[in-house]
Amino acid sequence: MAQKNILVTGGAGFIGSNFIPYFAAAYPDYNVINLDKLTYAGDLSNLSEVANAENYTFVEGDICDRALIEDLFKKHDIKGVIHFAAESHVDNSITGPLPFIKTNIEGTFTLLDAAKNYWMEAPFKYKKGYEGCRFHHISTDEVYGTLGETGLFEETTPYAPNSPYSASKASSDFIVRAYHHTYGLDVTTSNCSNNYGPKQHKEKLIPTIIRKALAGQSIPIYGDGKNVRDWLYVLDHCKGIDLVFHKGKAGETYNIGGRNERTNLEIVDIICAVLDQKKPLNGKSYKSLITFVKDRPGHDKRYAIDATKFETELGWKADETFDTGIIKTINWYLERI
Repeated sequence: MAQKNILVTGGAGFIGSNFIPYFAAAYPDYNVINLDKLTYAGDLSNLSEVANAENYTFVEGDICDRALIEDLFKKHDIKGVIHFAAESHVDNSITGPLPFIKTNIEGTFTLLDAAKNYWMEAPFKYKKGYEGCRFHHISTDEVYGTLGETGLFEETTPYAPNSPYSASKASSDFIVRAYHHTYGLDVTTSNCSNNYGPKQHKEKLIPTIIRKALAGQSIPIYGDGKNVRDWLYVLDHCKGIDLVFHKGKAGETYNIGGRNERTNLEIVDIICAVLDQKKPLNGKSYKSLITFVKDRPGHDKRYAIDATKFETELGWKADETFDTGIIKTINWYLERI
């Protein structure tokens, strides 16, 4: 069988570095070319499983670098794109929005335009041999804004982003949509809920709770801790991306959620209880380390995804509940301290 070369952007980040080892092992007939800028959020040590794999290549570079992107398409004859690369830390987008605008909007445009030009000879007309080429864009549920006590985000929910991060992701989603409707580019988009699991950057909520607890430091929780998120185990998300890339309908958006709503306070309580069992803290509970800090500006109250379309049309189902996934996550961190 002929090899098929796939460009994965941002593969050294949290979700990408879980996706690539899974995908490269599942599809030995694909060559995975991983383009990553290696910012603070990217770590090549997270890709040790594929470092010597025959169907994996790493390229350091920026998705905004038009010449580099065009060269990669030609050099590797790229026939599919799975686009993770993004600035994604909400707090950082509040203090310094510019990199989010550049990477998430300009970078996505650069990739889309290069893919269109390489795969297509005219709008709605693919070049011979490139008919099956697809661009899959990974987005977030934060583009939908915030929910009240009830209700779920559906694919038809109007966009209402509230942070520079989510606004930049919403913009990129619309550019992806435009390239499908204007040029006929085969695109799919997935909007996911909060991911957790091995390899997540230390600044994110769950790694921060685990890290601070194990160091015996104060565990900071924003506001009253009652913000609600729908948590998705990262490998379940990776399997979902694989499914959309191979089976999703061109031009469609799929919401991927874990059906695991928890408040931030519930999350910290669960982690502390597990750590109390696995690595007791001098006769007291890790819960004694919880402290409440000033809330983040524009902090969305609740996110929750309705994954019915994805489950019904493509047959996806999460393998992990939050209770099973958080144990796997904590064990991964405990093995590395």
